[in-house]
Amino acid sequence: MSHRAFAAFSAVWLLTFGAVSGCGAGSVNGPVTVSSGQKTGDVASVNGSVTIEDGATIGSAASVNGAVSLGSKVTADSVKTVNGRVEIGDATHVTGGVMTVNGGIDLENGADVAGRVTNVNGAIRLTAAHIGGGIKTVNGAIDVGAGSRVEGGIHVERPNGMNATFNEVRVVIGPNAVISGGMKFERPVKLYVSDSAQISGAVEGAEATKFSGDRPSN
Repeated sequence: MSHRAFAAFSAVWLLTFGAVSGCGAGSVNGPVTVSSGQKTGDVASVNGSVTIEDGATIGSAASVNGAVSLGSKVTADSVKTVNGRVEIGDATHVTGGVMTVNGGIDLENGADVAGRVTNVNGAIRLTAAHIGGGIKTVNGAIDVGAGSRVEGGIHVERPNGMNATFNEVRVVIGPNAVISGGMKFERPVKLYVSDSAQISGAVEGAEATKFSGDRPSN
């Protein structure tokens, strides 16, 4: 495990046990679900998924080994897991950041994350969504879908460790997407940028291939 992954693991581990002993909902071995429209505090599982149903309001949502899924129109402070994917539903608002070490991250139509979206391994996909604190990954493909907005830029970090690989990472900036804060690539990437996308700030480490239409042809 890299030092980044270990730091993330430690943070989520402490957050998880704090949540289990707090006023929210928690489990050590098993899934946790917050029902539609419910209001509660932090929600966490160590070995199990966390599901927040439509319209609920929570503090943080966290797992160590398990996916975290937020339905539509949910309000949450932050979302974190170590081994598991993260799904942020339509029109859901996260006031902090979204983080996983090993897992993809999906932001659906109208989702709003005020903080940073970050992972080490796994694709990051936005569908007409907004991120206020930038995107950071090491090995994950990035798909900023049509009409999405990313403030704080995009950063693809250089892998470290004995087993690091440097295969090309695919990054797509879709039609009418807006990237504010530039893009920095510390490893090989294949960068596709729509001819209607807007990018403010420097682009470092990659040359963009322009495309028209909904998706790149290759």
